[in-house]
Amino acid sequence: MFTTTQLRKKYLDFFQIKNHKITPSASVIPENDPTVLFTTAGMHPLVPYLSGEKHPEGQRLASVQKCIRTGDIDEVGDSSHMTFFEMLGNWSLGDSSEPDGIGRAGYFKQEAINWSWEFLTDENWLGLDKSKLAVSVFAGDEDAPRDEESAKIWAELGVPENRIVYLPKKNNWWGPAGTTGPCGPDTEIFYWRGEGMPPTDSNPETDEDNWLEIWNNVFMQYDKTVEGKYNPLKQKNVDTGMGLERTVLVLNNLVDPYQVDTCWPIIQKLEELSGREYIESIEVTKSMRIIVDHLRATVMIMGDNYGVAPSNTDQGYIVRRLIRRAIRHGKLIGLKENFTTIIAEVIINIFQDVYSEVEKNKEFVMLELAKEESKFRNTIEQGIKEFEKLLNGLRMAFEKTGQNITEISAKQAFKLYDTYGFPLEMTMEMAGENGMTVDADGFHEEFKKHQDLSRVGAEQKFKGGLADDGEMSKKYHTATHLLHHALRQILGEHVAQKGSNITDERMRFDFNHPEKMTDVEIAKVEKIVNQAIEADYAVKFEEMNLGEAKKLGAIGLFADKYGDKVKVYTIGDAGKEPFSQEICGGPHAERTGELGEFKIIKEESSSSGVRRIKAVLR
Repeated sequence: MFTTTQLRKKYLDFFQIKNHKITPSASVIPENDPTVLFTTAGMHPLVPYLSGEKHPEGQRLASVQKCIRTGDIDEVGDSSHMTFFEMLGNWSLGDSSEPDGIGRAGYFKQEAINWSWEFLTDENWLGLDKSKLAVSVFAGDEDAPRDEESAKIWAELGVPENRIVYLPKKNNWWGPAGTTGPCGPDTEIFYWRGEGMPPTDSNPETDEDNWLEIWNNVFMQYDKTVEGKYNPLKQKNVDTGMGLERTVLVLNNLVDPYQVDTCWPIIQKLEELSGREYIESIEVTKSMRIIVDHLRATVMIMGDNYGVAPSNTDQGYIVRRLIRRAIRHGKLIGLKENFTTIIAEVIINIFQDVYSEVEKNKEFVMLELAKEESKFRNTIEQGIKEFEKLLNGLRMAFEKTGQNITEISAKQAFKLYDTYGFPLEMTMEMAGENGMTVDADGFHEEFKKHQDLSRVGAEQKFKGGLADDGEMSKKYHTATHLLHHALRQILGEHVAQKGSNITDERMRFDFNHPEKMTDVEIAKVEKIVNQAIEADYAVKFEEMNLGEAKKLGAIGLFADKYGDKVKVYTIGDAGKEPFSQEICGGPHAERTGELGEFKIIKEESSSSGVRRIKAVLR
């Protein structure tokens, strides 16, 4: 069986031969990027470099990135959707027609397409059957022309005309990440999953159920303006991605991605705990998939170096939702006792040699999971009590009016779900036991309204970040360095950044500390930061390797997201002891005097052992 370990190694070995620098996976919690809750693709940590900032490792990069995507949580349980997955990616930061002598200059469509085809089909690499592959390219519209260049390259590689399909922007276009910025066409590679050989008239447009996308080459060649125009981009980039689980599925001819070696041991443990078989029914299969997916994602989020605990806001809300949905489906397959920590143990054993942080943070993961599972089981009990109150109310109404209400309304069912965390399936089950029905269609409409409102709120909330290199974002980003240093000076050197969130209006900084800060401590921290601003220190960076950065004493999570070379930002006067030295990617102000007055507006708990500061510059 072809394993995930083998594929990770083959992929990175291939691109290392092509003179790419291998970089480690970034955190699944984006650093200083509030445009998204989680890292959803390998390109997120590279946003500043896609926009023109120089990467310390050069123009060619490759990595295996941990990714979390939450937009399809309700679809998880089928044979394709996954919340946590690993993405193999290679990048060219700039298109250069002039060689640099060592093969490290940027590249564009020709090289990206050639290499993806070589890796997939060459017998020395994956050796996939060429006759079972098809590709799609951008069909063109009023914003940008048809991508004839990519189609021509595919044809030259031997892809037959009937396997090259032109699809619209919704299928073959990437970005921008926000409303403006780098974007462009992409070309996708699909593998035939149907029986036998693909029919002549079959392609990803006419028969999408049987063609599985396994690789995507994005060509960032346009800059979308605020007026909605698409201008040629000064720095052209290549951003590619190949799903690890999907590709291992294809290589082993498996039925679904839950049978790959990073998922199957979890299924086996669930079978052992429940006495049920994965394939015994559609319902059991779906529930086991949901448990595996949601707890894998939970462990990766909580076990991250910026790990977060379950809560009612932001990433913590997603963690709570994943855990509770897993517990609900555990109940459906007969798991009556707490089981999430047992499954987490299996997941950590699978990934500890690939992502050491999950083992390092194991105690935190286990503690928070156990607390959340016990809490939710109590919630279910409360939901049952609320259901019984609802039922008694309906009975009393019948005694008074003689009107026999046999259906629980959509609003009543949604209140049980939204307010008490009570699953719709349990409401329907208990209603049936009492000779009643539930307006499930209406419930789903209420749920969709709730999702739409949440999505709008999230779109309004998460703006800026590293994708935003405006003046205020640069100032706030620089202020995080000053704040970090001040906190370590006042609270102790145990303080380490656990995450941050920056917009052009305010900053949020999370850090580990066991107790609430006092008013005196807050005032002292403010004073240190403002003194650094008044000193008008220079903000400079220097590229160096990790060993040099460590010797220098630069602050940074060395094992998390940084490659062999890093940028160390020094804040202070030349020739004197620096105020701050920290590994970071940018963007920054040039001098601290540009920042204005620093004011902490709130200090609060973020999660267990983690405090949060909200501050403004004015």
